[in-house]
Amino acid sequence: MTDPLLSELLDLALEAARRAGALLRDGRPADLGVAATKSSPIDVVTEMDIRAEKLITGYLSERRPTDGFLGEEGASVEGSSGVRWVIDPLDGTVNYLYGLPTWSVSIAAERDGERVVGVVEAPMRRETFHAVLGGGAYGNGDALTCRPTAPLDQALVATGFNYVTEVRSHQAAVAQRLIPRLRDIRRGGSAAIELCDVAAGRLDGYYERGLHPWDVAAGDLIAREAGALTGGRPGRPADGDLTVAATPGVFEPLQALLEELGAWHD
Repeated sequence: MTDPLLSELLDLALEAARRAGALLRDGRPADLGVAATKSSPIDVVTEMDIRAEKLITGYLSERRPTDGFLGEEGASVEGSSGVRWVIDPLDGTVNYLYGLPTWSVSIAAERDGERVVGVVEAPMRRETFHAVLGGGAYGNGDALTCRPTAPLDQALVATGFNYVTEVRSHQAAVAQRLIPRLRDIRRGGSAAIELCDVAAGRLDGYYERGLHPWDVAAGDLIAREAGALTGGRPGRPADGDLTVAATPGVFEPLQALLEELGAWHD
């Protein structure tokens, strides 16, 4: 890597994610409970989400005090350096609450509004994913490449569901119509991990409605650097309406089918 700033940002993101992952893995209380709710009573925040975000922002701001922050649990700092950190300190909170292993720490760095570094730490899977813009994607240090192209009817596709009952009822209806057109559907519970699984060749595609920048900032870059295509509705970037990531041969037909089925609205 020839850009010293990107090298620095990657090293900081890797270390911050490692520290937060260790805190979450080793510091999980036996009586872990819900500290707050977000969009609905079942969309939860735990005390560990909050602790992990404070650890990450504290570590990064000590080393780069003029950077900005956008974090799921409330970190919002404008910054003056042109660099902004986009942080999901615990992606897959409900999995974590129940003791399921599919949760992660997601940290991305943007330079002048462009995502340039992404790190996803999945402690219970003993995996660290990272990417630098133009430098490829890696899992535990090994280069990642998405799967070879498959016909849509042979594609394994992951998705997620909103925690607002009315919204996920529509999402379930979309999935019901989509399943017969695919090999099968998976629902893991961590958008960051599922984007990394597209990068690692474990999924042919992934889609979800209602995601936020911190859910996808790191994973989107990792998927793209592994050769996947990402976007939202046809002709649009990924946004809160729809996020789609898939191998090049699956992306366009999946995106078109999701548009036809109305996956982008409630």
